[in-house]
Parts: sequence; structure tokens; C-alpha cells
Amino acid sequence: MYPIAVCLVFALAIMVERSIVLFGKASINKEAFLRGLKKHIYAGDLDKAINYVSGQKQTPLTQVIKAGLMNVPKGEEEVQAALDEASLRETPRIEARTGYLAMLGNAAMLAGLLGTVSGLIACFEAVANVNPADKATILANGISEAMNCTGFGLLTAIPAVVAFSILSGRATSIVNDINETSVAVLNLIVNNRDKFKNATVSASAGHDEE
Repeated sequence: MYPIAVCLVFALAIMVERSIVLFGKASINKEAFLRGLKKHIYAGDLDKAINYVSGQKQTPLTQVIKAGLMNVPKGEEEVQAALDEASLRETPRIEARTGYLAMLGNAAMLAGLLGTVSGLIACFEAVANVNPADKATILANGISEAMNCTGFGLLTAIPAVVAFSILSGRATSIVNDINETSVAVLNLIVNNRDKFKNATVSASAGHDEE
């Protein structure tokens, strides 16, 4: 039971922390964000575009897009490289620790199975070797151990596996949003390249909020 309890504590901690990150801190309305950014790109105002991104909620998506915009004066290839580099940096942070939920769920289930086997072994030993007067008590204790471990293991494993599926899906959705928005922004920059021919990034860009 103690190993299962340890798995439960760690699983709950990961569930809470990842839920706060994936459904809170890393969440942003990408359609609204892109609509606001398009206005500045169409106007050819790079500083305002960067400041607009900096003024938004700081998420992995905004960090990636900002990295790309900061490299617009260097050319399209540098923008693409910056977007790819930032995506590679942010993706592990999005997916961090979620995979441990599946491992903890499996560990809890196996620990429950181990407790079940241990309880059954105690029952069989009681039938074979124990004084008949004590058999009922030992059988009851063995069966109780087996059922409690099975129940506690399943009680820990099921929420962990369900949370793993939900959080993994959410992480994949955020990564897909980053990739989709990165391509959209790169295409906008390429299609409006003439407006950025003499563009420069001012020292204050990225620090002022609009």
C-alpha cells in the first residue's frame, strides 16, 4: 500500500502542475492573437508587431513568434531558423513530466497486483501450515490485503492514465498551434517582404507593451 500511496502523491502533484500550465499559463486564443498581429505585419511596422506580441500573455506560442519577428531584418531564412529553434526550446517544456503519469499509473497497478499476490500467498500458507483455530483470521487478513491493494492500485492508476491522455492531448494541441501559427506568420512575412526591406528592430522593441 505504501508504494501505491507514493505513486498517488506524485501523480496528483503532476496532474495539478501540468493542468495549471497547459490549461492556464500556456493557453492563448491563437486566432485572436494572429488577427491582431496581421494588422502590424500588413502595415510593415516591425516594432509594433514585436511590441504587440510582447504585450500579450506570455506563452510558448508568443515566445516562438517573437523570436521569429526579432530576426525579420536578417532575412526569411533566419526567421525560419529562429522559429524552429524557439519551437524546439518550448516543446519539451510543454510536454515535460506528462509521460510520468502513465508510468506512475502502471507502477500503481503493478504494486496493487503484487499486494494481491502477497495476500493470496498468505492465504495459501494459512490453509497449509497454520493451526485450524487461526485459519479463519489469517485467511481474512490475507484476502483483505489482496482486495485493498487491488482496489487502491486501481484507484490510483485509473485517474493517472485518464489524466495522462487528457494532458497529452492538450500538449499536442498546443504544439500544433505553435507549428500552425509559425507557418502562418512566416508566410505573412514572406508575402509582405517588400514592406520589411529596410526594417530594423529598435532597442525598445519587445520591452514596451502596447
